[in-house]
Amino acid sequence: MNNNLAHLHPYPFAKMAQLLANSEPARNYTEIKLGIGEPKHTPPAFVLDVLQENLDKISRYPTTNGSFELRQTIAHWLEKRFFLRHVDPNTEVLPVMGTREAIFSFVQAVVNTNKSNPTVVMPNPFYQIYEGATILAQATPYFIPCTPDNNFKGSYRAVPKEIWEQTQLLFICSPNNPTGSIMSLDDWEDLIRLSDKYDFVIASDECYSELYFNEPPIGLLQACTAFGRDDFKNCVVFHSLSKRSNLPGLRSGFIAGDAAILQPYLQYRTYQGCAMPIPHQLASIAAWQDEKHVAHNRALYQEKFALWMDELGELLELTMPEAGFYFWVKVPTQFDNDDEVFVKALYEQANIHALAGRYLSREVNGKNPGKGYVRIALVASVAESREAIERIKELLTAHLR
Repeated sequence: MNNNLAHLHPYPFAKMAQLLANSEPARNYTEIKLGIGEPKHTPPAFVLDVLQENLDKISRYPTTNGSFELRQTIAHWLEKRFFLRHVDPNTEVLPVMGTREAIFSFVQAVVNTNKSNPTVVMPNPFYQIYEGATILAQATPYFIPCTPDNNFKGSYRAVPKEIWEQTQLLFICSPNNPTGSIMSLDDWEDLIRLSDKYDFVIASDECYSELYFNEPPIGLLQACTAFGRDDFKNCVVFHSLSKRSNLPGLRSGFIAGDAAILQPYLQYRTYQGCAMPIPHQLASIAAWQDEKHVAHNRALYQEKFALWMDELGELLELTMPEAGFYFWVKVPTQFDNDDEVFVKALYEQANIHALAGRYLSREVNGKNPGKGYVRIALVASVAESREAIERIKELLTAHLR
């Protein structure tokens, strides 16, 4: 077996299962799941109709780069959403079977182990696929702490020169999972300048880009266009229908950007064998072409965020994220500022699942930026949200006595 497998950390939900292995949920309450970021809103019916109407096409092999119609639809969506001048559907767009597998395989294709100490820079806390893919690509992860001091966006200017000289790939998640922070145009400019200076690839995970409250977040390709970088040199983005359209099981997303990167990556994927089934492609076209269901989806999350802020904002000291569907919650002092203690109490006394923040981050120089935080995903229904709020109120009140 690959000896690097031994260096992988257990997945956050495996750690949660171990933490709660000897615990019993509050039996007087039904279960409410706020730990996993799995959308629970109803998928758009018209997309499911397209999927069902084309099930007969499951008998045909799909091509690795998907149909031209799908790539063109994605290119048009990118141009409209991010004010891009032109996206070439033949060279700058590649449909993928969900961004999780694409992010993982992209690292394997990009990292060059012939160079000295290949390094992949990533935010901390982070989506664990970044780290696992880096380890299995025989590269070294370098973690950028995202804390209140830097608005949960990381201080990239503080990274030592010798790290940038070894960096081959930088991951950015904007809107960020779990903190909800977003990159500004100035933030993007700083990173693009660093990429030009040290010649590394920027990979922007933008899977939460359509879940915002006011203005839509600026994406990496949008920043490239603003700086006259129409070839998107060394820049790629990942997008998905999972959060945008409540279709996590469709496993449909795409990577777009620098053609000089995507073309060899396409060859890699041809060998990997991750082509999207034709019925999924046709359903994806329908989803990317419609914005009404996306606006409705946003409105539901906005309603739930407003509800939580009104009812628990002061008691739990909630801070609104800039985008996404997570609360990054500082653990109340009555739980000793301990995220494991708090998630156990939520489970044992309120039958609510949340995720301990330390499981989403790594300790650097004796500090774990996720320790003392809990991630709450507002994926449950409005009715379940109301119920969860009442239970948390009771829990917090009981522990104040």
